[in-house]
Amino acid sequence: MAGLRDLLELVRAPAALSVPGDVLAGAAAGRALGGRTAGLACSSVCLYWAGMAANDWADRHLDAVERPERPIPSGRVAPGTALGVATGLTVAGLALAGLTGGRRALAVAVPLAGAVWAYDLAAKNTRAGPAAMALCRGLDVLLGAAPGRAPAAALPAALSVAAHTYLLTALSRGETAGTTRRTPATTLTATLALTATVAGRPTNSAVAGRPPSVAVAGCPTSVAVGGRAANSVVGRLTSTAVAGRPAPAGGAGAAATAALPHASEAAVPCGREPVIPYGPGPAGMPGPASNADLVRRALGESFPAVVRAGLALWYAGQFGSAQTRAVAEPTAARVRDAVTAGIVGLPALQGALAAQAGAPRLGLAIAAAVPVARRLARKLSPT
Repeated sequence: MAGLRDLLELVRAPAALSVPGDVLAGAAAGRALGGRTAGLACSSVCLYWAGMAANDWADRHLDAVERPERPIPSGRVAPGTALGVATGLTVAGLALAGLTGGRRALAVAVPLAGAVWAYDLAAKNTRAGPAAMALCRGLDVLLGAAPGRAPAAALPAALSVAAHTYLLTALSRGETAGTTRRTPATTLTATLALTATVAGRPTNSAVAGRPPSVAVAGCPTSVAVGGRAANSVVGRLTSTAVAGRPAPAGGAGAAATAALPHASEAAVPCGREPVIPYGPGPAGMPGPASNADLVRRALGESFPAVVRAGLALWYAGQFGSAQTRAVAEPTAARVRDAVTAGIVGLPALQGALAAQAGAPRLGLAIAAAVPVARRLARKLSPT
């Protein structure tokens, strides 16, 4: 009978720490963070573990030659047990998705489960293998966004995680016999390009808490006053006050001008937002803010961007440095080290994507899994 440690090795338990971040990043991007997110993250872990068990069951004859230390060829886990674990975890994952996320989540979880099994049973050793695995991870991100009102907003995050997974899967083909320098050099270049894309992508200001836009001279846009939007005509009238010119007396222009907070006295070109400090004012109206308020607001607005860039660079440092060593010495051991780095370092990328969606604290929490996963990987191999 298989022991607990053998089953944990079968499903690559440490690697599961790279999975919840898919759902969390997707939920942040799709405005779906809430009570359902935890259940969908558990569903994702179950489907991931199911895929690992199914992978070892499908590769049991090949592993008997190439990886005889694995649970099935070593005799520690029977093939039937591995298949049963894979099936049971698949059912559990789908049930959790349905119970917590409803029909929308099932509409993503069912194709995700199908893609996982298709990869293990058919696509893994073909040219389509990396793309099939990338599809699995991309769907995993969309699973987190499924219950939200804007699941399509999670597509950029899904594509980023899918791109990482494609590179990792392509690199992993050299785990047993090594590879040429060209493979890790190519994946390293693509990893750096992915990092630059994520680090440079603008933060979603709607979630990051930026103050509303105010119409400026010559721009037929709406103006937000104390959280209320006025029409474009009022915006054009009151923009003269923003530019330091008196607004027309009487009517809507005068009323809107009176409601405006103290603004920058310099005219602002169309397409750029004036800096309008908000603070407590008389009769509940916005008023001038102190320097401390402005500093706090500036720091608050830049925090998501700083977290996003920092986590993206951390991801590149971990995965990229391991690939650099594989370029210098493309042996099987170096490739396995690089693959391990890519697996345990993925939460840093997921955290950067969460920060990009306007949830920097969630991003930091996701990335906190990296040192834990690295420590566990020394005890149980995630590859």
